[in-house]
Amino acid sequence: MAAQRRNLMQSHQSWTDDLPLCEMCGVGTATNCVYGSDGKGSQSHPNEDGHLRFRGEDGCFLYGVFNGYDGSRVASYASQCLTAELLLGQLNSTHSDSDVRRIITEAFDVVEKSYFETIDDALAEKANLSSNYLPPHNENLSFHQLSSQGQKVQERLKELELEVSGGATAVVALIHNNKLYIASVGTNRALLCKSSSDGQNQVLQIGRPHSTDNEEELQRLAALGVDPARVRQAGQISGQSSTRRLGDYRVKFNYNEIDLLSAAKGMPVISEPEIHGSQSLESVTGFLLLMSEGLINALESAHGPEQANQEIVAMVAAELALQSGLEAVAQSVVERIKRLHHDVYVSGRQRATYCSRHEDMTLLIRTFNYPLAEGGATPTQGGRIYPVSVPYSNSQSTSKTSVTLSLVMPSQNTLTNGTNTASTLEEGTPTPGQSPTATLQSTNTQTQSSSSSSGDGSLFRQRGSQAAQPDETGRVPPYVDFTQFYRLWGSDHSEGGLGPQ
Repeated sequence: MAAQRRNLMQSHQSWTDDLPLCEMCGVGTATNCVYGSDGKGSQSHPNEDGHLRFRGEDGCFLYGVFNGYDGSRVASYASQCLTAELLLGQLNSTHSDSDVRRIITEAFDVVEKSYFETIDDALAEKANLSSNYLPPHNENLSFHQLSSQGQKVQERLKELELEVSGGATAVVALIHNNKLYIASVGTNRALLCKSSSDGQNQVLQIGRPHSTDNEEELQRLAALGVDPARVRQAGQISGQSSTRRLGDYRVKFNYNEIDLLSAAKGMPVISEPEIHGSQSLESVTGFLLLMSEGLINALESAHGPEQANQEIVAMVAAELALQSGLEAVAQSVVERIKRLHHDVYVSGRQRATYCSRHEDMTLLIRTFNYPLAEGGATPTQGGRIYPVSVPYSNSQSTSKTSVTLSLVMPSQNTLTNGTNTASTLEEGTPTPGQSPTATLQSTNTQTQSSSSSSGDGSLFRQRGSQAAQPDETGRVPPYVDFTQFYRLWGSDHSEGGLGPQ
């Protein structure tokens, strides 16, 4: 079996080639980027993220986002093996919630163990070369010959290290019997946005990241004899912030050789998933977001972590109001976050130091009875862009916090042959093809401790019902007054520049 898995990894064949893709979701991606002093970006390594989105039998769906590191092998293997362990007859309609959670946990265990089976031979060869190799004692061999043999051994050790190193974190969503289950290992994130009949959107972060600042994870490590204060201070374990991960033989087999983990009485970094569910999807209108750590970090680096969840939900809702396809929605949101991250870096302002680079980004969107725009449009077509402004309570409580967001909403006036035609749709009354209103409620356990204010929108005042008529060249004369923009720009830049004159 291990040999079959090794052969599969080395080929382009997949266990899941015959499974149908789910058409009710979309995926957006972006590769890693490092910015130079001139603001131009370059890719530092191949994309290491992975994802899955399959439709099984009897209304069963499986989605996942995998954040790979030190190569894409673990992310790629996990996405295939996990699908094979969950969608090839293991689940049926008679299974209870506890049955489903057990099957998910067992599937992750199989992924972990079977992955290590595929690299068993390479690990054994690496261990043998590292511990047993001694230059042969032969007086007939010259120094050059001995050096050449040693160099070949070192080159082989490097090849083996590339073959066996690396790991991945995962967030997986399973829909079974119209119930949602979320399983996470590591630092990816899942958000569920549910719209109520009165237009209120509730945003729920499902689970917390398994990271070095997660109190429950620190307590788990402390019970094994690991010093939680040192882990928190270090911020990373063997180069990663996650305390749970798939693969990564160094922290699974050789953890006693890692100073931070040397006192552990058992395996400190584990692959056991934390499972949340079930969440009934009966009559739910909204969407589910699965995000890689790279996407989350890029947005939080640019704008701070306080309202990252609400901000990305606002972006998704905005694109759902503009785009007619989920693939376009997901990709547009990823590109938007990528631009935000880049713009903060080149601005040279306070958060620019956090934005010199970003890792691979993946966003998966799955909608539930949520309307898409009837016709596709780019963000500069068919809608009016308003600033995302997120006022929120600075209370330390963990209760629900009401959040109002300004979104990119469909234009209330549609442009026809150069003139504006008034729409008869009332704002806040969702109808087929129109998004729900942009009021969100956030439910999470994160502390919110800063504040933000919303502008009065005067930068985007319209000209009333008067239509902007094109001139003889077909162009519409400028009619936006940027006076306030320049005043605000000037007040925010101490060196006296008021923007373009």
